[in-house]
Amino acid sequence: MAKLLVVEDDPFVRSALIRQLSEASHVVRSVGTALEALREVAQTGFDVVVLDLGLPDLDGAQALKMLRGITDVPVIVATARDDEAEIVRLLTDGADDYLVKPFSAAHLTARITAVLRRAGTAVPAGEPAQERVLRVGGLSVDPLRRQAELDGAPLDLTRREFDLLAYLAARPGIVVPRKELLAEVWQQAYGDDQTIDVHLSWLRRKLGETAARPRYLRTLRGVGVTLEAPRAPEQA
Repeated sequence: MAKLLVVEDDPFVRSALIRQLSEASHVVRSVGTALEALREVAQTGFDVVVLDLGLPDLDGAQALKMLRGITDVPVIVATARDDEAEIVRLLTDGADDYLVKPFSAAHLTARITAVLRRAGTAVPAGEPAQERVLRVGGLSVDPLRRQAELDGAPLDLTRREFDLLAYLAARPGIVVPRKELLAEVWQQAYGDDQTIDVHLSWLRRKLGETAARPRYLRTLRGVGVTLEAPRAPEQA
């Protein structure tokens, strides 16, 4: 069961989605405008937002950017537009998935389940949680609890920053290609490298480093990114 916010201005579509998603055991709230959606997200914690693009007060693409300014909640864009360039732009701007109208309730429910699965991190059955904590130098990452610490101090990470850090921490010292990061962390077959660069920049800041003076995160131009323990001064 998940707590969902449906942002849809068509009352008939809203009613149908509420009924169908509720029958799938989800808790559903719905609004008809972008401003109402922003207010709801700011005040209430949701697991997934289903966002229509054709809203009466603000274009859904603009609403998506504003949502990303205040929350990391997964967003599934529901759109009648099937232009590939626009879909790529939406994914780059922070959408986690998209559906082209018309779509079935079963299809939407399956996409919600997939997004929720990606937002969390499963632990293999029978494997103790403490054995899943990833440690690289003074950095520890607990995928199960979605917590990270640097030298014992908690790191305040967004959902995407944590996903990126956890993926790299599970492969210490290995250069991970950017295409792999897009596919595995962003769940995108293609996208703009700038998306990765922006998140790496934010993550570096929280790790107390810069691209010019890296400690944990090192970028190999044209190849990929690696996470490794800080090098001794004589090795830097």
